Amino acid sequence: MKRVRAHVQVEGLVQGVFFRDSTRRRARELGLTGWVRNLPDGRVEAVFEGEEPAVEVAISFVREGPPHSQVRHVEVGYGVYTGEFPDFRVTY
Repeated sequence: MKRVRAHVQVEGLVQGVFFRDSTRRRARELGLTGWVRNLPDGRVEAVFEGEEPAVEVAISFVREGPPHSQVRHVEVGYGVYTGEFPDFRVTY
């Protein structure tokens, strides 16, 4: 199975609605590594690494967001899998 890296930026009502924690939990359930964080401009940014189908499920999750979030736009960029992350974490 192919391993990939995806860098996402999510716009909308995505801070203060447990977006980061929900993303962390979903990524860990999927066996992904990487991180998620809030940006000063109100967006959420994340990097997912792992098996391509699992990364695509994580991207689908952030496109929808957890309850109470309102996702307006998601930007996705793909890169080379690095394996640099030991797990999936919320960063600051």
